[in-house]
This record gives sequence, structure tokens and C-alpha cells, in this order.
Amino acid sequence: MRQEILSSEKRGNTLVMLQSDLVVVGGGMAGTCAAITAARSGIKVILVQDRPVLGGNGSSEVRLWILGATSHLGNNNRWSREGGVTDEILVENLYRNKEGNAIIFDTILLEKVKEEPNITLLLNTMVFDLEKKDEVNISSVKAFCSQNSTEYLLSAPLFCDASGDGIVGFKAGASFRMGAEIKSEFGEGFTPTAEYGELLGHTMYFYSKDTGKPVKYVAPSYALKDITKIPKFKSIKTGQMGCNFWWFEFGGRGDTIHDTEEIKWELWSVIYGVWDYIKNSGKFPESENMTLEWVGTIPGKRESRRFEGPYMLKQQDIVEQKHFYDAVSFGGWAIDLHPADGVFSELPSCNQYHSKGIYEIPYRCFISKDIKNLFIAGRLISASHVAFGSTRVMATAGHGGQVVGMAAALCTQMGINPSDFVYPEKIKILQDKLNVAGQSIPGLPIDQSKNLAASANIEVSSELIFDQLPFDGEWFDLKTAAGQLLPLKKYVQYSFEVSVDAGSASFLEAELQVSSKVFNYTPDVLLEKLSIELVPGVQIVKIPFTAVLKEDQYAFLIFRQNPDVKIRCSEKRISGIVSVFNKTNPAVNNFGKQTPPENSGFDSFEFWCPDRRPNGQNLAMTISPALTCYSAENITNGFIRPYLGTNAWAADWQNQNPSLTIKWDEPKKINSITLFLDTDFDHPMESSQMGHPEDVIPFCIQKYRILNEAGQVLFEKSDNHQTINRWVPENGLNAKLLKFEFEHPNANVPAAIFEIYID
Repeated sequence: MRQEILSSEKRGNTLVMLQSDLVVVGGGMAGTCAAITAARSGIKVILVQDRPVLGGNGSSEVRLWILGATSHLGNNNRWSREGGVTDEILVENLYRNKEGNAIIFDTILLEKVKEEPNITLLLNTMVFDLEKKDEVNISSVKAFCSQNSTEYLLSAPLFCDASGDGIVGFKAGASFRMGAEIKSEFGEGFTPTAEYGELLGHTMYFYSKDTGKPVKYVAPSYALKDITKIPKFKSIKTGQMGCNFWWFEFGGRGDTIHDTEEIKWELWSVIYGVWDYIKNSGKFPESENMTLEWVGTIPGKRESRRFEGPYMLKQQDIVEQKHFYDAVSFGGWAIDLHPADGVFSELPSCNQYHSKGIYEIPYRCFISKDIKNLFIAGRLISASHVAFGSTRVMATAGHGGQVVGMAAALCTQMGINPSDFVYPEKIKILQDKLNVAGQSIPGLPIDQSKNLAASANIEVSSELIFDQLPFDGEWFDLKTAAGQLLPLKKYVQYSFEVSVDAGSASFLEAELQVSSKVFNYTPDVLLEKLSIELVPGVQIVKIPFTAVLKEDQYAFLIFRQNPDVKIRCSEKRISGIVSVFNKTNPAVNNFGKQTPPENSGFDSFEFWCPDRRPNGQNLAMTISPALTCYSAENITNGFIRPYLGTNAWAADWQNQNPSLTIKWDEPKKINSITLFLDTDFDHPMESSQMGHPEDVIPFCIQKYRILNEAGQVLFEKSDNHQTINRWVPENGLNAKLLKFEFEHPNANVPAAIFEIYID
């Protein structure tokens, strides 16, 4: 028993003092990925999250799906899903949770963090103050956990603010902005007008459920009574829920930090009022058996403070795809701005405009320009309001969090400051460490100087010679234009043969197009166009182009729309090869072609995007000369996804037991072996609500083993689904030869691997 008598002194809470190398404040995707990356890199981390779960807007408390550069497969950013820990989390979620249950996603994030012995996780713990060592350095942050009535004093040499609203940067006195810049500051064409407003608001989601029997609904008194106050009320349907109502947005005219509780009540009013309209207006008889299963209790925030770094990303950097010497991350979501009045606005609920490809984000956007030991991550990185319209999304935020985690680890290990990485000789160290961890910084391969595989002789059992996509698939109706994206060589004349079925005498319009920037996948340069006469019925059509490419790059073999013609497809799928279609995806402002407003600063171009599996078969064809794009040399070229070429070694389909052997002249001491496999970086792995057709990506090698020179099995994997596989021999390994034996993922997908990194 414990009993305390009346005290004349004010009692204090229990105080716990903790110290680490890095304190990360905020457990959304940015903070979580920063903490995991730093911990795996060998430093001690305290991760402070003010909610009971991790994931921020991606958690079960808000339930927004995680997306980034892949944009629902609605843009021209091929193979652009964010790599590293962000990819690992999303791939794991696909494997365990392809249906998109947000509760299961919570458990995956919590497990990833709890498995790291270098992370101390503090949930339900709110940072409310800090202490400074001097004017430009933080010494500790103060936090309180309401669940255990405990105060924390968390000390570290380095801090990361990934809190969303920027509580650490704000309390430390760091420079920040809130709202839109005027056009004259950066010359951004998309600077919003006064009518549009300066801030994006908050959103809350809800789920409904059919119970199989009638359910009544009595709305709370605070529910919206007049549904016509929502200009888009006629677009409300019973079959929609969750993220279908992302436009239930409010708060952009207020203070999106201090007015959050009032904004929440307004959003509750909207949701319960909309459900009252659905259930009781008589216009939705199909809702009789439906119940309101879940409504969010905290709003998903889009925008508040943005902190100033040594560089501020702007619209032109995104649209023009500016190259930065200190590029460490990338983005690719559209610049996506919403009217400040949100659900009550007469304006379109969002304006999304895409660039022709992904863009780079420099390291200088992830550090405060004022506070020397403060990293910034997530939606509060250094970007203009317009550029923020793209950088704010969660997969982009997680990718940037990895930058902070790796930089913090290197700062600790090298005894340097965060600002030291702005120097070219230092940034190269950070860039390569990130790339080895799967970051895939655009155009920057993994440095091979430390890769033992790069100094070895590599022999393979076979190499796929790509001369045909067999004519064994469905027929695709050219009511929609279709194309095949292929890695072609410069100065080579290619000829193709396809099988078509014409309903009447007609013409097949075929084009060879490339991107004006070789690393893009937007066909904006027409090399040649052929019009080939067709007779009624099934026929083989030869397409002999005379034009040639000036650079090695992906090219588009395009077949224009002709509703009287069908083209044969192929069952075979190969790493780095994909069909594309000039379809629409209104969810991301894709209507087949982007036609932006005049002087908005955006380009006009066509969208050519893949279909989601199981659709989107490759177009069947023969190719002459054959493409030799699956050489064993790709294994050590440093690229771990398609870029200018496939960058993969692939075995021949007929090779029943594909293998790869690495030999050295002298035995090498091996600390670890890392395989970079194909989990289809084109697939946008929305984390919740949207389901997926498979739990393991069909390109991914699931079974393999590693043998030594004597044929002894050193390591074996039989159920892989992850992109990066790293094996660390318990006591190290000395070897002169390593043999890798693989199984084809399935009969229609040959075994392929991007990179083997041995150190």
C-alpha cells in the first residue's frame, strides 16, 4: 500500500532522463524511416510519437494510403516507387496485408521499430518544450506521456523534427514559413490566387458496412443539416467511403495548427451530416442495411509550417527536373494544391499537374539553416508552398526520412555536423551509403569500388536474348492507344512484327517515340511514324523503322487508337519491360493528356501508363535485331532498378536451373552479401483501403541458395518476397568462389536480379 498525506508543496511528475545519439520527434513515415535507418546504421535513437501508433496519416487513426512518385500508376514515372526502408515496409505490407487493412499496417510499423535494439520508442508522448545549448544548438527536448504520467528529458547531440507541425524547430527558433509565397519571390507560375487561398486543409475519413439487415441512423445534433452547403453533394454515392472522400477537407482559411480542434468538429459535422443524408434523405434506398462502421477521430493534416534550409525547393525545380549535386532523394507526385475552403468551395477540390518524370530533392532541404544540430523531415522540409504540393505525400516523406537517419549516423560516426554534408566531398559519402541501402538516387549508381563482386569474374548459366514476346496472350482492343516500352540501343534500326485482327480494311498507325530527356518515360519526340495497310482478319504486320535513337534509352513502340483493330498480347512478363496505354486516371488529373493553364509553368504532354495486374499484358511481337539487355554485366553496374536500360541479368526461360557464379583469383574475406531483386518498382503499393492482386510481386525471386566452391550450401532462402536480401555470415566467410542458384518466379517470368553487392 502507498499513502501520501497532504503536501504543502506542489507534487511533480515522475521524470525520466534519457540520452541517445539522435532524437527523432514524430512517428509518421518520415520519422519512422529516419529512426530505423539511423538505428540500423549503428547509432542509438529515441523515437518520440504523440499518438498510440506509428504511421501518422497512414496509421489506423487516419487511414490515408501511402503514395509517392508512382501516383496510382497515373503518371509517366516508370519504376519510381521509393526504395530502402520505405520500400521494405510497403512490400511487407503487401505480403501480409494485400487487402489494405490499416490495423494490420499499424502492426507492421510497430514491429519494424521494436525489432531494432538501437531504438527506444516512446508512444503517446508529446514534446512540448526544449532546452538549448547555445543560440544555434538544441541540447534536449521535454516531453510528457499522458498514459504513464511521466515527463521525459531527452538529450542528444542531434535532433530530427518530423512532427508535422514542427514543434522542435518552432521552439528552437528556426526560420519557418506558413502559407504561400508571392509570385515575385520565386517566379512560380502556379502561385495560388487569393480566391484559392494559401493553405491546404485537414481531412477525416470514414468507413461504412453492409450488415445484411436494416439499420437506422439518428444523427448527432452537431451534424450538418443542410447538405447543399457542400457544392459537390450530388457526387456523393453509397459505394464510396474512406479515401474516396479525400475532398472532405476544411481549415485552409484558418490556422492549421492552433485551430485543429475546431477544424475537427467541422469535419465531424460534415461526415455525420453526409451519412444522415445517405441514410435518411430517401435518395439512397440501397443504404438501408448499411451502418457507419468507423469515423476518424483525428484529422489528417496536409499543411502547416515549412522550415527553411540552405536551399528551398520550388516549382521550377520539379517541372524542369533540376539536377542537384547533393541530390539524396526524389519525388514524383503531382504538384497538388487544394482550395483553402475545401469541402465548401465551389472550385475544383484539387489542381494536380505533373512533371514529365521524377525530380531530385537536395540534402540542403533536410537541415535547418539556423539550428546547427537540427534535421527536418516529412512535410515540413524546405520547400515553397507550391513545391510542397508534391513533396508532402507520405512515401516521399519516408524516403527523405531515410536521408536524415543515414546522415545522422554518419555525423555521429565521423564526428561532423549536419551542415558538413553540403560539401561535395562529404555528400558523396552520404549518397553512396544511401544507395547501398536501396535509396536509388536518380542517375547515381552505387559506387562499385567497395563491391567485391565488381572485381570478380561473373559467369551465368544463360542470358535472356530478347527477340520475342510470344503470341500467347489475349487480344487487346485498340479502342485505346497502346504501346510497348523497350530499352533500345542508339544507331540501330529496329524492325517489329505484331499480330493484329482487323474487322475491316483499315490502317495500323505505328510510331517510334522517345523522351527528350533520356531518363524520362514521357514520349515527346516522334522519331518515325508508319501507316500500314490492313486487310480484314488476323495477320502478321511488319513494322520496319528506319529512324534510329541518338542515345541508349527506353523507347515507345506506339499503336494509335483504331476501334476496328485488335492486337495480340503475350503472357510473358520480364523485368524492365512493360506495356503502356493512353488511358485516363481522373483520380490524379490524368485525362490522357496534360493541358495546363497558360503561364502556369507546367508542360503539355501525353500520359502513357501501365495497367495494373492482372491486366496490362505486354504486346506480343518479334524484335529484330534482338535486344541483348540482360547481360551479366548488369549485376555490378550499380543500378538497382530500370534506368536507361533494364539493369538486370535475366536467365533464359528454357534454362531450368538458372545460376550465377562469382570467381576471384584469390580468396576474399566476405562480411555480407546483398541481393537486389525485382519487386516491380512500377507497382504503387497503396498501404490501405485499396487492395492488390497478389501478395508477392511476380517478378520477385522467391527461392535461391548460395553455395561455396565445394558445392556446400552456405545460405538458402525459400520464401522471399522482399526487394533487398542481405546475408551476414555469423563468423565471416573466406571464399574464392560463390555460386547462386535461383528458381524462376513462375513459368511466365524468368529469374532476374539487378545487383549483387559483396563487402
